Amino acid sequence: MRHLRLAAALLLVVLFPLAVSAADGKAAAAPAKAKAPAAPPPAPPNITASMAKGGCKAFAALVAASPDALSTFQSAADGGVTAFCPTDDAMRAFMPTYKNLTADGKASLLLFHAVPVYYSLRSLKSNNGVMNTLATDGSAKNFNFTVQNEGDKVTIKTDASDGVARIKDTVYDKDPIAIYAVDTVLEPVELFEPAESPAPAPAPVADAPKASKSKKASHRHVADAPGPAGDDAPPADQRKSSKKNDAAAGASCLRWLAALPVAVAVAAALA
Repeated sequence: MRHLRLAAALLLVVLFPLAVSAADGKAAAAPAKAKAPAAPPPAPPNITASMAKGGCKAFAALVAASPDALSTFQSAADGGVTAFCPTDDAMRAFMPTYKNLTADGKASLLLFHAVPVYYSLRSLKSNNGVMNTLATDGSAKNFNFTVQNEGDKVTIKTDASDGVARIKDTVYDKDPIAIYAVDTVLEPVELFEPAESPAPAPAPVADAPKASKSKKASHRHVADAPGPAGDDAPPADQRKSSKKNDAAAGASCLRWLAALPVAVAVAAALA
């Protein structure tokens, strides 16, 4: 019995290394598991479809119908783009004008509504100033507009319009694409007449100086004061008495003249 246990122990000592070696060989022979491929980046959203969902169906349809505009929008989406799509109400009022543009003019107008940079609404508020658009073609065609803040609103001003376009809603905002709905069609000065500058207000006319009180007083008519009586003129009461004496003397002379013929007749009779 003792010899059997000794033999079993020897057999175990001999076979165990062999079993371990075989197991290592199988592990080495087994192929390594391949890593799962990385998920591809999500495809950019369809810009025209996003515009249509955000209340800009008419503008989105025009972009989709213009091969030049559509291809430029799609290629710009990869590097970053910010689009300003007019609402359907704004496009409805503008359509008669749009139909009168040439094919190139229509494409330029559509591309004028986007800039080749991604801007969140917050970054737009802090990046006011002149911006190039997708329609900009070097120095030959500027097609620029100016972004400004109006209170807490962001506005867009062009040289062909007296007013401004205001951002109404955020249609889509996820880097690298941002789409905002605006209440007015953006009109580039390259396609439309520049807006007339308002005429300066006339300068106020100064009131004529008012005459001073002293001058007014000098023009008033002042009645002449009675001059002083002459030194030889008698007082008023003496003048009245003199008139009475003159009248009495005159009456006495008349009585003597009336009695004179009577005296002559008496003298003749006595002779």
